[in-house]
Amino acid sequence: MSEKKPFEIARETLKQLTTQKLVPTPANYQAIYNSIAGVPVVPLVPPFPADTLRDIAKSLPVKTPGQQKQRGLLEYAIDRLNWDGVKTALVAYGSFSPLTASDDSAAPAAKPATGVGAPALTNEFLGQMGLLIEHTQPALGTDDERFGELTKNLLIALKQSGADVFALKTMLVNYSDRVSFVAEDQAEIKKTLLKLLHLVFENIAELSLDEQWLHGQMEALMSAATPPLTLRRLDDVERRLKDVIFKQKDAKERAVQAQNEMREMLAMFIDRLSDMAKSTGSFHEKLEENARQIEQAKSLAEIAPVLKEVVSATRNMAAQSKTSSEELQTMRAKADQTDAELVKLHQELDRVSTQARHDPLTGALNRKGLDEAVEREMSSVRRKETPLCVALLDIDNFKKLNDTLGHATGDVALTHLATVARECMRPQDTLARYGGEEFVLLLPDTQLEKGIEAMTRLQRELTKKFFLAGTEKVLITFSAGVAQLSADESGADAIKRADKAMYLAKRAGKNRVVGG
Repeated sequence: MSEKKPFEIARETLKQLTTQKLVPTPANYQAIYNSIAGVPVVPLVPPFPADTLRDIAKSLPVKTPGQQKQRGLLEYAIDRLNWDGVKTALVAYGSFSPLTASDDSAAPAAKPATGVGAPALTNEFLGQMGLLIEHTQPALGTDDERFGELTKNLLIALKQSGADVFALKTMLVNYSDRVSFVAEDQAEIKKTLLKLLHLVFENIAELSLDEQWLHGQMEALMSAATPPLTLRRLDDVERRLKDVIFKQKDAKERAVQAQNEMREMLAMFIDRLSDMAKSTGSFHEKLEENARQIEQAKSLAEIAPVLKEVVSATRNMAAQSKTSSEELQTMRAKADQTDAELVKLHQELDRVSTQARHDPLTGALNRKGLDEAVEREMSSVRRKETPLCVALLDIDNFKKLNDTLGHATGDVALTHLATVARECMRPQDTLARYGGEEFVLLLPDTQLEKGIEAMTRLQRELTKKFFLAGTEKVLITFSAGVAQLSADESGADAIKRADKAMYLAKRAGKNRVVGG
C-alpha cells in the first residue's frame, strides 16, 4: 500500500473527528493525525506548535472558495497564536469539503437509488463556452488564418442544438493545442515589441545629451513600458506626456522664431555694413573732391560753399550710422527677449520632467520614483545598519466602489487615502503608488512591530475621516502587509513578502494588517 500524502491524512483526520463526534481541539486533531500517519502520539505541550500547524494548513487542499477562505483564517490564527481561531477555522473548513468517490462509503444515503451518468451538456453551458471563446479571441490576434478557421468552426458547432459531445471534445482538444501556440506567439510578440520600444527610448535619450527634460520623458515611457502593464498606468503617462509634448512644441516654435530673428538681424547687419561701406566710400570721394576744390580756391568766398557740402555730407553720414545702430540694438533686444523666453520654457520642461516620477492623481511617487527611493533607503540601511520596514496596502472592495459610485469617486478615494497617509507619516517616510489601488510605504528606522502599528494607526485615522460622493458619505478601508528588510535581501524581495502578507490579510477578512 502506498504511503498516504499529507493532504489525504488531513482530510481523513477531519472525517474521523466528525465520525467519532470529538471536539476539534488541537490535541484531538494531533492524536488522530499521528495515528493515521503511523507516528507516535506526542502530547501537545507548550509552546504553541506554530510550525506544525503551518505544515498542516499548507497540506489542506483548497478546492472551493470556502476552503480557501478558511485556510486563510487558519493561517491568520496561527500567526496570532490563537487556539480558538484555529479551532473555528478547522471546523468551518470541514463543512466546505466536497464529496469524492472515496466518500461514498461513508455517506451511502447521499448515493442515488439508480445509476446515473454525468449530466448532459446543456445548450446554455455550450453557449457560455462559445461566449468565452469569442471574448478571448481579440487577445489572440487574427494573424493565424488556420487558428481563425478553427475558432469559427468551433463556435458554429457550439451553437448547434444537439451537438455531438465526442466531436466537440475532439474539436476542443485541437483548439486548445492551437491556442497554446497562438498565446505563446502573442506573448513573444509583446515581449519583443517592449524590447524594441526600450531600445527606441534609450536611443532618443542618448541622442539628446543637453535636453534634460527629454531624459525625464524617456524615463517615464520606459517605466510605463515595463511589465506588468495596466491601462491606468498607461493613461497616467499619456496625460503627463501630453503636457510635455505641448510645452515641447511651444519651445520648438520659439526656437525656430529665435533662429529666424537671428538670421534677420545678421542679414540687416550685413546690409547696414554694406550701406555704411557705400556711404563711407561716397563720403571719402566727396571729401577728396572738396579737398581739391579747397586747394584750387583763391578766396574765402570760393571755400564757403565747399565747407557747407562737407558739413552736410558729415551730418548725413552720422544720421545713417545712428539709424543703423538703433535698428541693430532693437533687434538685439528682441533676440535677448526670445532667448530668455526659451530659457523659461526649458525650465518648465525640466519641472514637468521631474513630475514624471510622481503620480499625477495622488501626488505620491510612481513606480520609477519608488525604485529610486528604495535604492536610496537601501544604501542608508547598509551604511547605518538600521531597520527598514516596507508596507504594501490595497484598498478593500475598490472595484465595487468604482462600479457603484463611478471611476471619478474611485479617483477621489485614492487621493483621500494618499492625503490621510501623508498626514500620518513622518517626514522621513515615503509614499508611492504601486498599482491601481495599491500603495507602498517605506518606513526607515522601523522594526516590524512598529511598522504594523503604523499601518494600524493609519486604518484608525481612515475610520475617523470620510469623504462625500454627492450626498453619500464614503468610508474606505484597506488590507496591508508589512515586511522588515532582512540581511542581504533586496528591496523588491521585501515588497514581494509584504505583498504576500497583504493577500493573507485579504483572505482573513480584509481591513487587517499582517506581518510578513
